[in-house]
Amino acid sequence: MAIERVISGQSGGEGEEQFNYALRPRLLEECVGQDGVRQKLAIAIEAARKRGEPLEHILFYGPPGLGKTTLAHVIANEMGAAIRVTSGPALTKQGDVMGLLSNIGTGDILFIDEIHRLSAPVEEFLYPAMEDFKVDFTVDSGLHAKTINFPLKRFTLIGATTRAGLLSAPLRGRFGILHHLDFYSPEELTQILRRSAALLALHCAEGTLEQIAQRSRGTPRIANRLLKRVRDYAQVKGVGKLTEPIVSSALQMEQIDPLGLDELDRAFLRALATVYGGGPAGIEALAATLGEERDTLEDMVEPYLLQIGFVRRTKRGREITPAACRHLGLKEKRPERSSLQQDLFEEDR
Repeated sequence: MAIERVISGQSGGEGEEQFNYALRPRLLEECVGQDGVRQKLAIAIEAARKRGEPLEHILFYGPPGLGKTTLAHVIANEMGAAIRVTSGPALTKQGDVMGLLSNIGTGDILFIDEIHRLSAPVEEFLYPAMEDFKVDFTVDSGLHAKTINFPLKRFTLIGATTRAGLLSAPLRGRFGILHHLDFYSPEELTQILRRSAALLALHCAEGTLEQIAQRSRGTPRIANRLLKRVRDYAQVKGVGKLTEPIVSSALQMEQIDPLGLDELDRAFLRALATVYGGGPAGIEALAATLGEERDTLEDMVEPYLLQIGFVRRTKRGREITPAACRHLGLKEKRPERSSLQQDLFEEDR
């Protein structure tokens, strides 16, 4: 079933994006975190400006909510270029791409989010555009069909994907700059929240932003979303100022614990620990037990639990770790040996 999770890195829709747009940094010097990526981009941008040339094509990849779209807009601002934004699923035929490319000026930026979801015909149509800045566009069909060689202005394509492994090798090879975005530290998220709170004219007591940052799963989008929820709670239940009791109550209402786990995460771990004796258990079995779709567990639950060491993936299935049992206050469960294993051990004696 489709669910909305406060601690999901996925976009919450157009309303949330408009809220986040006002909080986005405009220049590289305003960005926080991703130090290695920012330094490399600063050098590439400065070199391109000195040569008077557009940037090479750039690919950003990594988990959702880490700032791939934000960096694309920052690059456009730094280069003084216009940016056109679209997504892979929105480009269904060659004509969709042609409409974008024909209106792009020299040095402008075309940003394609979720670029791994481009259809094969659209992807192949982009190859000559990226390499030679020209496309062969077919007009009409049947006996009246003819191909027009259409020259393009030199532009920069910036692609973003949460699944770099799904990109075809020919498309990946046409990007001159590839950057992986990592999760942010709590200290970096606190800096981001401090900047967001200042833009929102929100008064925060000492330690409150750190409290939110600890629960944000290393993801700026989640941090800003939690800040918005806590701000609303403070305006209704308090006097508009973020205090430690207000923040604690707001996060408790959202059922988010100090490690950033919500009720679905905890239900996943409890099922693994109690129903399946700590594992190993197959993802299909866990999905049936929880009444959730397999994709929901694999894409929205498991990655963070694996990242913090609460779940192990083995050839036989998922296993819970002692750290997860301690966090939930459960007695550590050790999987019992199967009868086949016992027979093998008895034969060795």
